[in-house]
Amino acid sequence: QVQLVESGGGLVQAGDSLRLSCATSGLTFSTYGMAWFRQAPGKEREFVTAISGSGQMSQYADAAKGRFTISRNNAKNTVYLQMNSLKPEDTAVYYCAAGFVSVSYYAERYHYWGQGTQVTVSS
Repeated sequence: QVQLVESGGGLVQAGDSLRLSCATSGLTFSTYGMAWFRQAPGKEREFVTAISGSGQMSQYADAAKGRFTISRNNAKNTVYLQMNSLKPEDTAVYYCAAGFVSVSYYAERYHYWGQGTQVTVSS
């Protein structure tokens, strides 16, 4: 019943921008904290950013600070990730996650996950 569907990934050049979307259904969206994680080939999944249900609190990994912005539109049950000044090191599959939390960088706190969207940044 609960579904999270990411979109917006693609192949871009270093320095470009990209906006990811995560559309949700089957949950009371505003009561869930949302997060983005990413996983590069051969590496473990890592935390990128998270936002509370109300949108008043957010958290960023050091690699994302100053370049990425998480936001949400509770009327549309959608969370976004705006990525600017992309680097080749940002290349990964990006996953959207939902949990009954405020903000957390622990993947174990999130109950629902999307299938991911590929972001590739060339140099």
